Amino acid sequence: MSGHSKWATIKHKKAAADAKRGAAFTRVIRELMQAARKGGSSADTNAALRTAIAHARGAGMPKDTMERAIKKGAGELEGQQMEDVTLEGYGPGGCALLIDVTTDNRNRIVAEVRHIFTKYGKDMAAAGSVAWMFARKGQILVEGADFDKLFELAVELGAEDVKDVGGAIEVVTTPDLFHTVREKMEQASYNMPSAELAWVPSTTVTLEGKDAESLLRLVSKLEELDDVNGVYGNYEISDELIEKFSAGA
Repeated sequence: MSGHSKWATIKHKKAAADAKRGAAFTRVIRELMQAARKGGSSADTNAALRTAIAHARGAGMPKDTMERAIKKGAGELEGQQMEDVTLEGYGPGGCALLIDVTTDNRNRIVAEVRHIFTKYGKDMAAAGSVAWMFARKGQILVEGADFDKLFELAVELGAEDVKDVGGAIEVVTTPDLFHTVREKMEQASYNMPSAELAWVPSTTVTLEGKDAESLLRLVSKLEELDDVNGVYGNYEISDELIEKFSAGA
C-alpha cells in the first residue's frame, strides 16, 4: 500500500480540527471550476461536478459561492482560464512524486513548486521522468463499515480492489467507474471521508527516520500551495511516523 492512503486518512482526521477553512474553500472552488470546465455546468450530466459539489457542501461552502465557481469554470462568467498540470519530482530516499495542479498561471506554480523542492534539497523532474511509475485510479476511503459487506458491493460495482488500510477501508476503481462507484456507495449511506482520482504507484520504496520526516514535510508544504490539488508518491512510511508528524504539524 502506498503511503498516500495512510496519509490521506490521517490528514482527514486532522482536518476536522484544522482552522484552514479559507484554504479548503480555495481548493474546492478549483475542483468545482475544473469539473465544470471539462464537463459543463449541469450536475445531472457531469459526474465529476457532482463529486465536487459534495466536497463543497462537506466544507460548508455557501450556495452562491459554489454556483459562481461552477459558472466561471464553465465559461459562463468572465474570468481567468484554468488549466490542469501534472508536475514531477524526486523526494528523499529516491522516491518519486507527482503533483496535480489546477492553475491560471503555469509559470507561477512551477516556480512555487520548484522553490519548495529546492528548500528541501530535492529536484523537480522533466515531464515523463517518474509518471510512468503511476497509474490513474479512483481511491475511496470508507470508515465504520463491515469489510465483507463493503467488499461484496464494491465487487458488484466493478471495483478493482478493496483493502484494509488500518482504521479505514480503501476501494480502488478505474477512472471511468470512480464517480459511479462513489455515488452508489453514497446512496448506501457509507461514510466516505475521502474520495478522489489519484495517482497510484506500481512499486514503492520504504522510508524511515530522517528521510521519512523530510518527505512528510515536503509533501505537507506542497499541499499548502493553493493551486495544488494533491501530491502522490511511491513511498511507504509507518503509521506511527505519519501520526507523529501529523500531531506535530
